[in-house]
Amino acid sequence: MSDTIAAIATPVADGAISIIRISGDDAIATANHLFDRDLLSKKANTITYGFIIDPRTNKQIDEVLVSLFKGPHSFSGEDVVEINCHGGRFITGEILKLVLSQGVRLAQPGEFTQRAFLNGRIDLTQAESVMDMIEAGDKLSAQMALNGIRGSVKKLLEPLIKDILDMIAHIEVNIDYPEYTDVEELTNDILLPNIKQWLLHIDEILERSDSGKIIKEGIKTAIIGKPNVGKSSLLNALLEEEKAIVTDIEGTTRDIVEGSIHLQGITLHLIDTAGLRASDDKIEQIGIAKTKQMIEEAQLILLVLDAQRALDEADRALIESTKDKQRLIVYNKSDLISCKDENQIYISAMHHEIDPLIQALKQLYGHHFELANSPILNNERQIGLLYHAKTHMEKAYQALSDNCEIDLVQIDIEAAYKNLKEILGEYHRDDLLDTLFANFCLGK
Repeated sequence: MSDTIAAIATPVADGAISIIRISGDDAIATANHLFDRDLLSKKANTITYGFIIDPRTNKQIDEVLVSLFKGPHSFSGEDVVEINCHGGRFITGEILKLVLSQGVRLAQPGEFTQRAFLNGRIDLTQAESVMDMIEAGDKLSAQMALNGIRGSVKKLLEPLIKDILDMIAHIEVNIDYPEYTDVEELTNDILLPNIKQWLLHIDEILERSDSGKIIKEGIKTAIIGKPNVGKSSLLNALLEEEKAIVTDIEGTTRDIVEGSIHLQGITLHLIDTAGLRASDDKIEQIGIAKTKQMIEEAQLILLVLDAQRALDEADRALIESTKDKQRLIVYNKSDLISCKDENQIYISAMHHEIDPLIQALKQLYGHHFELANSPILNNERQIGLLYHAKTHMEKAYQALSDNCEIDLVQIDIEAAYKNLKEILGEYHRDDLLDTLFANFCLGK
């Protein structure tokens, strides 16, 4: 934290502009030594035009704009200088070498954001949202990340933290100062309804957070069915490209074929599987085994049936084996029949007539779209810690229901409090932080 650090904050590639970011106590002095203008007298949040100079030869290296920010009102909470130079890889590298030659250390991946967190400029959920914004692949994911950067998760958790802290404080007063009559004695009958309400609030957040995870990570979707019902044609129609081989020969698809589509912000990770049937072909048998594994792992099943044929034993077996999974049953080859059940989904994948399926998918996941603008948890770490907090409070609730002494359940209530604080990074382990920020790109 005492080092002044620097890194290239833009992709290392040829382009119009590159940015070298410097952060730390000596950031301004370092840049000033390499710049042909006086930065020491400049006000914060200013941009200065000039040239980078090699102090060893006094030669001009590049024409640049230098942005100056003074801590704590900067991204990292420290003095920050950003040198906006021309975007060639060579010239960017030369300027970075000059900066490092002044005793500045090359930043580790994510170190600028880590310093922002350690300096109290952002909490841990905001730091994670910075990475989410970088990785956002659609409008909804970007909106969720922006909400996180604004501190929506902290605002969501603060009432829960306050409630649980009030419980702990009340218990402590009753235990340590029983003679203090101004504070109501906390009994099981008083504490139980408070914990129950707290748990209901947790369940609401967890339910919404499942939607956040779906928006961010997408839905693993397996297309299954008997051979030659049109699974590969459906994959191609959804992807709008000829990714899977399509023939009228049964068993063409022998391996897993994958692709992704976006439906108004929801990403479907599509998997075209081998047709399920009895086969003596060893290669096809391997594909069928993979199909069964994909069915187990999939979050959504698109079960494709042949609309022009009556259900047979194999169709019924597929319907039965997927009854407990989230699924849509799709009748393909609708162009070859005249009578249709209005309660079923009919498509013609070969002719790319799949709008009924698209509408069914939007109806199935449409409620998730509305939650993108709501404060929600959106990664496994945050959700996992919230589940831990819920588990501890459920233990406390059960113990109190069994007339256990209040002071004995305090351990679980305090554990739940620590879980909530750890989500925000206000109670953390150093190894966790090192791992988390190591996943950031260099210069962020």
